[in-house]
Amino acid sequence: MDILGERKFVEIPGDRTHELPPLLVRSTPVKRLDKMMHMAEDIISSEDVLTTMPVLDPKLELEFERRRMDLALNLVDQYQTFMHTWAWGDSILEWIRQCETTFEARPDLRPLLKADVWPHAGRKSFVVLLEDKHVPSTDNINLEGAVGLRLTFRQPPPISCFSDQFLFYLNGSLAQNAFHTWASMTHDPVSDLPPERFHFDVLTM
Repeated sequence: MDILGERKFVEIPGDRTHELPPLLVRSTPVKRLDKMMHMAEDIISSEDVLTTMPVLDPKLELEFERRRMDLALNLVDQYQTFMHTWAWGDSILEWIRQCETTFEARPDLRPLLKADVWPHAGRKSFVVLLEDKHVPSTDNINLEGAVGLRLTFRQPPPISCFSDQFLFYLNGSLAQNAFHTWASMTHDPVSDLPPERFHFDVLTM
């Protein structure tokens, strides 16, 4: 085990750079935006985000209608962000599966992984490897949160399943808590993978 500052890294025999499978990031395009807008408007109405008291002034009524539309658009935007983040998490877990196969096929890498029930919390070292490699550099995705969402939702629920509170406030904190709870289930010592010893590409599907 190599120790650098407060971090511990596994020792890998030799000095070669190991090629890992590419990380294939699949997109999840949101279809039927008109239908989704109707669902978002229903959420705004059913949860009384805005007052439901009758408004007699036509100008005020127009203003309330504009605010409802803005809130619905915001909900749709938050949901699209959720879908994009979930797709990253799903792609990362699939990449970790492929990396496991690669490690199992190579005698010098095989001892680094412990066999356990999938998804084994010790695989957080692959998420840390992605962060060390500064992936992604353009999408501004929180990788831990993305994996946390995928651990929480096996399939992304439709927007009608969410409250406005979840999409506006709770989404990020739930995802982070899910990841850290999962990651903390690994017994010490847990060591990171040295980023200079691995190479892989990131491809957007």
